Amino acid sequence: MTLEVGMTAEIRHIVQESDTAAHYGSGLVPVLSTPHLIALMENAAQAICRPHLRPGESVVGTRIDMRHLAATPVGMEVRVRAELVAIDGQRLRFRIEAWDEVEPIGTCEHERFIIDEARFMRRMAKKAQRSSHEAEVDQL
Repeated sequence: MTLEVGMTAEIRHIVQESDTAAHYGSGLVPVLSTPHLIALMENAAQAICRPHLRPGESVVGTRIDMRHLAATPVGMEVRVRAELVAIDGQRLRFRIEAWDEVEPIGTCEHERFIIDEARFMRRMAKKAQRSSHEAEVDQL
């Protein structure tokens, strides 16, 4: 793995109607929703990681401490910049900031873990199997 503290990535996104709080059901107004801003922040962190992962590795989000500072209307561009600020074994910590065309709109601290994708998916399959078994028991 060649990830290093200080690496950055930036993504840009034009706010669509499908990105709004009204669409997500997280609010009633047609502005960029907090859930979609969080997704953009995670995408920026992913952009740092993706080129540096070994075959069979992936990263999953485990923590996000986010502040949504200002609303952004449909049609406006959002810019999100992530910086890798710490590496502790498989744990990666990021500082992420977001702006629209006028002002800062969000900040967050985010944590992701590097995982073995096949092992992770085996665990998910077992979990799904337990869930379907419990549903069968409930029906008896």
